[in-house]
Amino acid sequence: MSTKDFVEKDYYKVLGVPKDATEAEIKKAYRKLAREFHPDANKGDVKAEERFKEISEANDVLGDPKRRKEYDEARSLFGNGGGFRAGPGAGGGGSFNFDLGDLFGGGPQGGGGGPQGQGGGGFGGGLGDVFGGLFNRGGAGTGTRTQPRRGQDIESEVTLSFTEAVDGATVPLRMSSQAPCKACSGTGDKNGSPRVCPTCVGTGQVSRGTGGGFSLTDPCVDCKGRGLIAQDPCEVCKGSGRAKSSRTMQVRIPAGVSDSQRIRLRGKGAPGERGGPAGDLYVVVHVGSHPVFGRRDDNLTVTVPVTFVEATLGGEVKVPTLGGPPVTLKLPAGTPNGRTMRARGKGAVRKDGTRGDLLVTVEVVVPKDLGAEARDALESYRKATAGENPRDELFQAAKGA
Repeated sequence: MSTKDFVEKDYYKVLGVPKDATEAEIKKAYRKLAREFHPDANKGDVKAEERFKEISEANDVLGDPKRRKEYDEARSLFGNGGGFRAGPGAGGGGSFNFDLGDLFGGGPQGGGGGPQGQGGGGFGGGLGDVFGGLFNRGGAGTGTRTQPRRGQDIESEVTLSFTEAVDGATVPLRMSSQAPCKACSGTGDKNGSPRVCPTCVGTGQVSRGTGGGFSLTDPCVDCKGRGLIAQDPCEVCKGSGRAKSSRTMQVRIPAGVSDSQRIRLRGKGAPGERGGPAGDLYVVVHVGSHPVFGRRDDNLTVTVPVTFVEATLGGEVKVPTLGGPPVTLKLPAGTPNGRTMRARGKGAVRKDGTRGDLLVTVEVVVPKDLGAEARDALESYRKATAGENPRDELFQAAKGA
């Protein structure tokens, strides 16, 4: 699209919206017209296809707030249809027409109607620089600027102890990533003067048509998406502008992290290029085991041995906690082996800052060696409970099945 076409086309009229239309109104008008004139809905209709391209072109400009502002300013400067608004000291004090091709560098300096200040000439190379950001999106010309590039994401791993994972920890991470080359200050050129890639004109991207007025954008293969090509490649980075860099960072791992969890730290990855944002850092956490405690989601687990007498008659037992004082749990009389009790608020830290529970599983311990007095007591107990058989129900159920 030429500069002259851009200034003379009324995109508001193309979409059928007023000049003060909101973004929502522009989007609604475009969608309605796009459905009506889409090539798939008008197969073989050349006029409909041209109309669809015109609608898409108008939406590309008006649908982008920045381009819309530039377009409005250009239209305001040139008036409707290329009429330049001259000031009081420019002849007649009104507006007059001239060849836009001369204004944008199509004619010699000073041409197009008279000396400087009378008729639109005398602008040197034209106003291409003024509209560089608007007209140089796909072709060569002044005003082309390379685009910022986001830094790469980095993935690292860290191993924490069981306690560190529950309570949180700050750990040092040594990372290697691509960063701006120090030898050439990230330019890729030995002298610090790379040239704009002629293929993508500094955008780092090239478009290819797919038919039907649509196009796809791919990274430029000549400059590898940088938008710049080194004239004298840097010996360190071979012209890429990026070199391997190592750094050590103190990273805070939040409390309550679980084994194999992947944590995302925004903006802690590789630095960007040309003012682009840094990438993200992903940390995969590995958690070691504990000799006493286990983990079940936000709850900690522990197995506590109790005697036969404690399980039978009941009592109070002390239970250790992770990093804190022990808690005392009341053991009900007749507690069976394997029963789990709960100590609230003694578990791992949750995302909301509260803690889970400590799940205490009772394990009845059978003594290996008995003294004479204890053996006599148990023999007396056996005689007293001789009529009881805890396996009766088991056999009854087996017969019924």
